[in-house]
Amino acid sequence: MSQMKSTGTAYLCWFFLGCHYAYLGKWGLQFLYWFTLGGLGIWILIDLFHIPFKVNTHNMILNNEIAYIEKNERNEMHARNLALVTAS
Repeated sequence: MSQMKSTGTAYLCWFFLGCHYAYLGKWGLQFLYWFTLGGLGIWILIDLFHIPFKVNTHNMILNNEIAYIEKNERNEMHARNLALVTAS
């Protein structure tokens, strides 16, 4: 949960430093963004409207990973409990 990202923070990174891709952990895109100077301004305008989608996608991937891990933990716990009941 500590890796969840905020749209507001992403906008602050975009506005002040242009490092919103780094904030989302996409360093390859970040270097490309810097080297092309934000696609000579075009990429900057596109990101103005797409930052909420990018943050939501990042958070959705994290939520899916967390749900998968929790499901596996529940299944393992159930299997241990079943083994204990069967053994006794």
